[in-house]
Amino acid sequence: MPTALITGITGQDGSYLAELLLEKGYRVIGAVREGQNAKELLPAVLKNSVELVAWDMLDQRRMTEVLATYRPAEIYNFAAYSSGAGMFDNPVGVGEVNGLAVTRILEAIREVDTKIRFCQASSREIFGEAVESPQTECTPTNPRNPYGAAKFYADTMIRIHRQHYNLFACSAILFNHESPRRGLEFVSRKITHEAVKIKLGLAKELHLGNLDAQRDWGYAAEYVRAMWLMLQQDLADDYVIATGKAHSVRELCELAFSRLQLDYRDYVREDALAYRPAESALLVGCAAKAKNKLKWKPEVGFRDLVHMMVDADLQHLSEKS
Repeated sequence: MPTALITGITGQDGSYLAELLLEKGYRVIGAVREGQNAKELLPAVLKNSVELVAWDMLDQRRMTEVLATYRPAEIYNFAAYSSGAGMFDNPVGVGEVNGLAVTRILEAIREVDTKIRFCQASSREIFGEAVESPQTECTPTNPRNPYGAAKFYADTMIRIHRQHYNLFACSAILFNHESPRRGLEFVSRKITHEAVKIKLGLAKELHLGNLDAQRDWGYAAEYVRAMWLMLQQDLADDYVIATGKAHSVRELCELAFSRLQLDYRDYVREDALAYRPAESALLVGCAAKAKNKLKWKPEVGFRDLVHMMVDADLQHLSEKS
């Protein structure tokens, strides 16, 4: 039974990965800040199946102790400040947790066991104002916010540790990936959640920014499977994980509201304060490398993803009301 350690296990990606690894017979250790509070945040299917251990992204000594105690074969790092609306709120904290902490983990691996395999959840935000579309592993990086800059620093240190210290360390350059477990601060879940509230009479309208902004949206449970596949290869490498298809916020609204027999145009208002102009290059990823080397490709389409999220929010909010 291999052991895997997951940071950020209570989040969308961490919880889906934990489910996947448990199905494959892993012992799953969740590295968390506060054990009891964290357990309450876990999906019900995980509460009695994973082990939680105290962890501090700012404490390399504690990281080393945990790795020496549990001896994981694989580590997946999802712990990070959010990439939602708060990307500019705390540049120092973002730099510490999303960037420098990754180097701490890599150094702890070097100290405890260089055979440990490590996968970092990176982000399309490393491309910033992209100079080409679609974006690949070779697209020049140009971060435009503290979040993207910290993720880029982490990716750079991963490459250095891979090349100089011969660690099996990888970056998964993840494009937008959603699910019913997505936080409400993200536009995809905000739309599905508010659409259901409007349907149930709990809200009257939804204010959004640029409805014509486009994103490459995929299903989170499939993206964490790609990360697992990355750690099963003979050689460590970095991969773009994306669907290769862009959809607008307007399309997302249309699908979400129509699922509830509503017309989004009756309820959605464009808010000038939240409006952001469209990017100069379309933000869409090319996952050809993942398809060729990992034999990975997304299966859940955009329509099915949005419907899945609406259905989950409808069930949840109907039970509460």
